[in-house]
Amino acid sequence: MPIIIPDGLPAKTTLSQERIFALDEETATHQAIRPLELVILNLMPKKVETETQILRLISKSPLQVNIDFMRVSTHTSTHVSADHLVKFYDTFDHFRDHDYDGLIVTGAPVEQMAFESVDYWDELCQIIDWSQRHVFSTMYLCWGALAGLYHLYGIRKQLLPKKLFGVFPQRLCDEFNFLTNGFDEIHNMPHSRHAAINEQDLRKCPGLQVLSKSLATGAALVARRDFHEVYVMGHYEYGRDTLSDEYWRDFKKGLPIRVPENYFPDDNPENQPIFTWRSHANLLYRNWLNWVYQMTPYDLDKVPETIDLVAGQVESNMEKF
Repeated sequence: MPIIIPDGLPAKTTLSQERIFALDEETATHQAIRPLELVILNLMPKKVETETQILRLISKSPLQVNIDFMRVSTHTSTHVSADHLVKFYDTFDHFRDHDYDGLIVTGAPVEQMAFESVDYWDELCQIIDWSQRHVFSTMYLCWGALAGLYHLYGIRKQLLPKKLFGVFPQRLCDEFNFLTNGFDEIHNMPHSRHAAINEQDLRKCPGLQVLSKSLATGAALVARRDFHEVYVMGHYEYGRDTLSDEYWRDFKKGLPIRVPENYFPDDNPENQPIFTWRSHANLLYRNWLNWVYQMTPYDLDKVPETIDLVAGQVESNMEKF
């Protein structure tokens, strides 16, 4: 939440330079308050597990958030009951005429497939295009991030020689960025993927900023400079045992699987994993929701014009520097 300070306080200039929200009294007294409206496009097979993981992080924010769930209509889910989908999920047609404060697009276990070979690819592209005008800020996770960067910017994905699997230290690239406010310079992020973004393509997009990265993972957290889009290459939503469950699932099937790196004490899968990314996962979601809360309009019908307004302000600031 922002701090409210007396009108004209000199400290506001310094706080603004450090990208800390500080509202003056005049602005604060005219704020209209309402719950945030958020939709989650859940592409994961185990939908209930993913719902729980993401909602756990959203709940850590002090803000009130209304949640809707979206599913694609061009793919049949086999790991969740039809009753669950009917009761809690709607297809894109239900959402296309509405505006939202935020959208979360999850990952999906299809990294090794060409984007165009995924059966719901065309529908996903329609949803991404819709979000550009109807959602103030969208957070893309893992494969969802690969898909968003490819569709919107033509940034290619490249298959990795071996699965990136484990918890990897990331280095913070901008200590004053609002989205990573409070992050340690070195912070952990879980990864479980077979592909990464093409770093050369990414460098050709000046509107995108890398917020954390490492040699092992490449760019791990990327955002448009106005936070209209946030790309999380890993799985901050994962719980303590998610990587363990993935390991034992594949191990029991006899599939080739390595012990996840930097995860089990002594690299022994019989030991309980150490939950080393929880605080930064909470921080990221809290910061993102706080940004959306501060910047999105009270009247959701004004989301499209507010997207343009914020983008213009960021572009103007970039030109000054």
